[in-house]
Amino acid sequence: MKEKIIAKASELFLKLGFKSVTMDDIAGEMCISKKTIYKYFCNKEVLIEESTSMVHSQVHEIMDTIIAKNYNAIHENFEIREMFRDMFKNNIDTSPIYQLKKHYPEIYQNILSIEIDQCTQCFKDNIDKGIREGLYRSDLNVEVYVKFYYTLIFHINENTVSESEAQRIELEALEYHTRAMATEKGVEELEKQLKRIKN
Repeated sequence: MKEKIIAKASELFLKLGFKSVTMDDIAGEMCISKKTIYKYFCNKEVLIEESTSMVHSQVHEIMDTIIAKNYNAIHENFEIREMFRDMFKNNIDTSPIYQLKKHYPEIYQNILSIEIDQCTQCFKDNIDKGIREGLYRSDLNVEVYVKFYYTLIFHINENTVSESEAQRIELEALEYHTRAMATEKGVEELEKQLKRIKN
């Protein structure tokens, strides 16, 4: 039952927002009493913590699945971006990350510290892969480019209220990041990916 509550709460939080969803809403959606929810979670904050942790794990599992498909480095980044777009396509217009930071800053900081470590590794692996494939320049300072990119992405998510706007700017950031690193072969692949997502 605990896992079912976390799953339903996660779905509602992402769709309607962390602030607006109440324990009554979750109980109503699940046709259970609010008392049942409080049996597992002493308050809404604990439920939000568990929910964000579950979503975080799911995101990284899907990312691992995409990486395992062995696309080239540039294609891989576009696939990961599309995965995020699909995950959040049913939510309200307000970005879940922006909401979390605004209304539950402690939970946000906890998630952020884990996320930065995992994203840093993910970005680093992608750049190393792109260099091996000849898509990114071999003279890159990988650590600096990793830092540039996650600073850019986290800044967009933290400061953009609208989810659709955040996704639009993130695509611009991905193009910017890729062009900054790309070889001639990489630019060709980038143009191919941009054309693919526009169709």
